[in-house]
Amino acid sequence: MNNKIKLAVAGAVLSAASVANAGIIIPAGDWTIDINGNVNAFATWTDADKAKGSSITGGLASGEDLQGDGDAVGINTGLLPSWLGFTGTTRQNDVDVSFTISFQPNASDNAAAGDAKTPLNRQAFLTFGDKSWGTVKIGKDLGIFAGQAILNDMTLLGVGTVAGGIRSGNSTTLGGIGTGYIYPAWKGQISYTTPNMNGFSATIGVTNPNQGAFGDAVQVVSGVTSATELNQDRLGIEGQVQYEWTGDVAGKVWSSFASYDVSIDASGGTDQTTSADVDDYTASVYDIGAAVTSGNLGVVAYYYNGEGVGTTLMGTNGVDLQTGNKAKKRDSDGGYLQATYVIPTGTKLGVSYGVSRLDEASGESDGTLVDENKRWTVGAYHPLTKHLNLVAEYNDVESEGHSSANKAEHQSISLGAILFF
Repeated sequence: MNNKIKLAVAGAVLSAASVANAGIIIPAGDWTIDINGNVNAFATWTDADKAKGSSITGGLASGEDLQGDGDAVGINTGLLPSWLGFTGTTRQNDVDVSFTISFQPNASDNAAAGDAKTPLNRQAFLTFGDKSWGTVKIGKDLGIFAGQAILNDMTLLGVGTVAGGIRSGNSTTLGGIGTGYIYPAWKGQISYTTPNMNGFSATIGVTNPNQGAFGDAVQVVSGVTSATELNQDRLGIEGQVQYEWTGDVAGKVWSSFASYDVSIDASGGTDQTTSADVDDYTASVYDIGAAVTSGNLGVVAYYYNGEGVGTTLMGTNGVDLQTGNKAKKRDSDGGYLQATYVIPTGTKLGVSYGVSRLDEASGESDGTLVDENKRWTVGAYHPLTKHLNLVAEYNDVESEGHSSANKAEHQSISLGAILFF
């Protein structure tokens, strides 16, 4: 499979070596068509401890409900949605040309008839280039910043964080999103990647500033009582540098960044009209990571640090809107450590710890704002066949507010399977 940025490839890389690295290849005239994807589903049992204090804004862990019940169960897709992708490649006029279109049906639905969920549409992009001068990508794909964080997360083959003790019904789980890294999301983008220069490569691009985080004042700010819009003054800028090497000890190191300018318009309302630009700020973030393998052992270390980008989703709870609609940026940081080992049966055993922290803004005092979300994961990923992995995971997720009196924690066990083709 020659489209290295697809999540199906990431799954093959993260799973045991026996998992297939290519989809269904079909010659079609000047084109080669690759039909690829995965199907996965997991039964997940969640047990929440009795929560302390008030509900935590931005917290991912759940507590017992008002009746004292902390148990939940559901059959859901994991972090990686079930996937069907089509990639076509050809070489014309000394240029490598390709397209990728994919969609993601859901295994998770708790509607009465079981058909309420709308399929996701995460990829639609084209590329053109040559190994001598690099590659241009235009369209919708995984974001550049934090992309490596999610692609190297072992829970990509499983479940990870089950936000809020989810019962059946959500499209996907969170994996390590919000407990170690910010979600890179699926963004319209125009990017350029250099050719591979003895293991070194770099990517720079402009990206669509997805409105769901920066554009929704309810998600981004606290204490808002009047209609307020947050708009982007420009396209986002994201980039990455990476170095890979091979040998008995193989691996890669990378660093990426993102920057978005945001303006605050008072009395904007839901009709997207504006009356006055009362403040603006720049949300920026960078990360650094490494993934190293030696024999059957694999280790990943990752760290990020940002201002105004919030936690879990880019921009969510990134600022505090204070008197006069003035935005005070909140600092955030976090990361994860992960170790995996393949035992003689071919089973990959893994353990991972991740944490995402969110500071209060200058002059802010909100004990219900999340201070940190953290997660422990222990997993086993067994290649039953060349294409099929059986998965078992245990996750412990804890959320704490800036007042230690506000705390929630839950544990989950997931059993299921993921098949790549």
